[in-house]
Amino acid sequence: MLLLPLFCIGCAAKNGNGMRPLETVTFVDLDRYLGEWYEIARYHHRFQEGCVDSKATYSLRDDGRINVVNECYKKSSDKLHSVKGKAWVVDKETNARLKVSFFWPFAGDYWIIDLGPDYEYAVVGHPNRKYLWILSRTPVMDEEVYQAILARLQKQEYDTKKLIRTDQRSGV
Repeated sequence: MLLLPLFCIGCAAKNGNGMRPLETVTFVDLDRYLGEWYEIARYHHRFQEGCVDSKATYSLRDDGRINVVNECYKKSSDKLHSVKGKAWVVDKETNARLKVSFFWPFAGDYWIIDLGPDYEYAVVGHPNRKYLWILSRTPVMDEEVYQAILARLQKQEYDTKKLIRTDQRSGV
Protein backbone atom coordinates (compact mmCIF):
# COMPACT_ATOMS: atom_id res chain seq x y z
CA MET A 1 0.00 0.00 0.00
CA LEU A 2 2.87 2.40 0.68
CA LEU A 3 4.17 1.97 -2.86
CA LEU A 4 1.17 3.69 -4.44
CA PRO A 5 1.66 7.04 -2.65
CA LEU A 6 5.39 6.94 -3.42
CA PHE A 7 4.65 6.17 -7.05
CA CYS A 8 2.22 9.11 -7.23
CA ILE A 9 4.79 11.48 -5.72
CA GLY A 10 7.17 10.40 -8.45
CA CYS A 11 4.48 11.10 -11.06
CA ALA A 12 4.09 14.67 -9.86
CA ALA A 13 7.81 15.28 -10.26
CA LYS A 14 7.75 14.59 -14.01
CA ASN A 15 5.42 15.66 -16.78
CA GLY A 16 4.00 13.50 -19.58
CA ASN A 17 7.26 13.48 -21.55
CA GLY A 18 9.35 12.24 -18.61
CA MET A 19 10.86 15.65 -17.85
CA ARG A 20 10.58 17.88 -14.83
CA PRO A 21 7.83 20.52 -15.11
CA LEU A 22 9.06 23.58 -16.99
CA GLU A 23 9.87 26.50 -14.70
CA THR A 24 8.88 30.05 -15.60
CA VAL A 25 10.33 33.29 -14.30
CA THR A 26 8.93 34.43 -10.96
CA PHE A 27 7.28 37.60 -12.29
CA VAL A 28 6.84 39.55 -15.53
CA ASP A 29 6.04 43.26 -15.55
CA LEU A 30 3.87 43.29 -18.66
CA ASP A 31 4.34 47.02 -19.25
CA ARG A 32 8.09 46.44 -19.50
CA TYR A 33 7.62 43.32 -21.63
CA LEU A 34 5.53 45.07 -24.28
CA GLY A 35 7.24 46.43 -27.38
CA GLU A 36 9.48 45.05 -30.08
CA TRP A 37 11.50 41.84 -29.77
CA TYR A 38 13.96 40.42 -32.30
CA GLU A 39 14.22 36.67 -32.68
CA ILE A 40 17.78 35.49 -31.98
CA ALA A 41 17.18 31.73 -32.16
CA ARG A 42 14.33 29.24 -32.28
CA TYR A 43 13.39 25.63 -32.69
CA HIS A 44 12.42 24.61 -36.22
CA HIS A 45 8.79 25.21 -37.13
CA ARG A 46 7.15 24.85 -40.49
CA PHE A 47 5.45 28.24 -40.17
CA GLN A 48 8.85 29.97 -39.85
CA GLU A 49 10.70 28.18 -42.65
CA GLY A 50 12.74 30.53 -44.82
CA CYS A 51 12.32 33.50 -42.49
CA VAL A 52 14.95 36.17 -41.86
CA ASP A 53 14.71 39.38 -39.83
CA SER A 54 12.05 37.82 -37.59
CA LYS A 55 10.55 39.97 -34.88
CA ALA A 56 7.51 40.18 -32.65
CA THR A 57 5.72 43.29 -31.42
CA TYR A 58 3.45 43.25 -28.38
CA SER A 59 1.02 46.04 -27.45
CA LEU A 60 -1.72 46.33 -24.86
CA ARG A 61 -5.33 46.16 -26.02
CA ASP A 62 -8.22 48.07 -24.46
CA ASP A 63 -9.61 44.81 -23.05
CA GLY A 64 -6.35 44.06 -21.18
CA ARG A 65 -5.21 41.41 -23.62
CA ILE A 66 -2.11 41.77 -25.76
CA ASN A 67 -1.92 42.36 -29.50
CA VAL A 68 0.75 40.19 -31.12
CA VAL A 69 2.31 40.94 -34.50
CA ASN A 70 4.90 38.45 -35.75
CA GLU A 71 6.74 39.33 -38.93
CA CYS A 72 9.65 38.21 -41.02
CA TYR A 73 10.96 38.43 -44.53
CA LYS A 74 10.81 35.25 -46.60
CA LYS A 75 14.24 34.53 -48.08
CA SER A 76 12.76 33.21 -51.30
CA SER A 77 10.86 36.40 -52.15
CA ASP A 78 12.24 39.03 -49.76
CA LYS A 79 8.60 39.92 -49.04
CA LEU A 80 7.32 40.76 -45.60
CA HIS A 81 5.23 38.00 -44.05
CA SER A 82 3.10 39.08 -41.09
CA VAL A 83 0.62 37.37 -38.80
CA LYS A 84 -1.51 39.02 -36.11
CA GLY A 85 -2.86 37.43 -32.99
CA LYS A 86 -3.72 38.04 -29.39
CA ALA A 87 -2.35 36.82 -26.09
CA TRP A 88 -3.70 36.75 -22.56
CA VAL A 89 -2.27 35.99 -19.15
CA VAL A 90 -3.40 32.71 -17.60
CA ASP A 91 -1.27 32.96 -14.43
CA LYS A 92 -2.04 36.39 -12.96
CA GLU A 93 0.26 35.80 -9.99
CA THR A 94 3.40 35.74 -12.15
CA ASN A 95 2.23 36.97 -15.59
CA ALA A 96 4.75 34.43 -16.94
CA ARG A 97 2.24 31.96 -18.39
CA LEU A 98 0.19 33.18 -21.30
CA LYS A 99 -1.90 31.77 -24.11
CA VAL A 100 -1.48 33.08 -27.64
CA SER A 101 -3.88 32.64 -30.53
CA PHE A 102 -3.38 33.45 -34.20
CA PHE A 103 -6.30 31.39 -35.50
CA TRP A 104 -9.39 31.22 -33.30
CA PRO A 105 -10.31 28.92 -31.57
CA PHE A 106 -6.78 27.50 -31.35
CA ALA A 107 -4.41 28.81 -28.67
CA GLY A 108 -0.97 27.71 -27.56
CA ASP A 109 1.07 28.05 -24.40
CA TYR A 110 3.53 30.95 -24.27
CA TRP A 111 5.66 30.61 -21.15
CA ILE A 112 8.36 33.12 -20.28
CA ILE A 113 11.12 30.94 -18.86
CA ASP A 114 14.05 33.39 -18.78
CA LEU A 115 14.17 37.17 -18.73
CA GLY A 116 16.99 39.69 -18.57
CA PRO A 117 17.09 41.93 -15.49
CA ASP A 118 16.42 44.97 -17.69
CA TYR A 119 14.10 43.10 -20.06
CA GLU A 120 16.86 43.14 -22.68
CA TYR A 121 16.22 39.49 -23.56
CA ALA A 122 13.50 36.92 -23.03
CA VAL A 123 13.20 33.19 -23.58
CA VAL A 124 9.80 31.76 -24.44
CA GLY A 125 9.06 28.07 -24.17
CA HIS A 126 6.28 25.52 -24.08
CA PRO A 127 5.56 23.15 -21.16
CA ASN A 128 6.36 20.06 -23.26
CA ARG A 129 9.50 21.74 -24.67
CA LYS A 130 8.51 21.40 -28.32
CA TYR A 131 8.70 25.17 -28.91
CA LEU A 132 11.47 27.58 -27.97
CA TRP A 133 12.40 31.15 -28.87
CA ILE A 134 15.24 33.37 -27.68
CA LEU A 135 14.32 37.03 -28.09
CA SER A 136 16.26 40.27 -27.71
CA ARG A 137 15.47 43.97 -27.79
CA THR A 138 18.26 44.35 -30.34
CA PRO A 139 18.87 42.37 -33.57
CA VAL A 140 22.20 41.06 -32.24
CA MET A 141 22.80 39.46 -28.85
CA ASP A 142 26.13 39.42 -27.05
CA GLU A 143 27.59 35.91 -27.46
CA GLU A 144 28.37 35.63 -23.72
CA VAL A 145 24.74 36.36 -22.87
CA TYR A 146 23.59 33.84 -25.49
CA GLN A 147 25.86 31.10 -24.12
CA ALA A 148 24.65 31.78 -20.56
CA ILE A 149 21.05 31.43 -21.75
CA LEU A 150 21.92 28.12 -23.43
CA ALA A 151 23.41 26.83 -20.17
CA ARG A 152 20.21 27.70 -18.29
CA LEU A 153 18.09 26.08 -21.01
CA GLN A 154 20.06 22.85 -20.68
CA LYS A 155 19.26 22.83 -16.96
CA GLN A 156 15.58 23.12 -17.97
CA GLU A 157 16.09 19.99 -20.13
CA TYR A 158 15.94 21.78 -23.50
CA ASP A 159 18.00 20.34 -26.35
CA THR A 160 19.95 23.45 -27.31
CA LYS A 161 21.51 21.66 -30.31
CA LYS A 162 18.10 21.98 -31.99
CA LEU A 163 18.22 25.78 -31.88
CA ILE A 164 18.45 27.61 -35.19
CA ARG A 165 20.12 31.04 -35.11
CA THR A 166 17.97 33.63 -36.85
CA ASP A 167 19.51 35.68 -39.65
CA GLN A 168 18.97 39.28 -38.57
CA ARG A 169 20.26 41.19 -41.57
CA SER A 170 19.62 44.55 -39.92
CA GLY A 171 22.06 43.60 -37.17
CA VAL A 172 25.00 42.95 -39.49
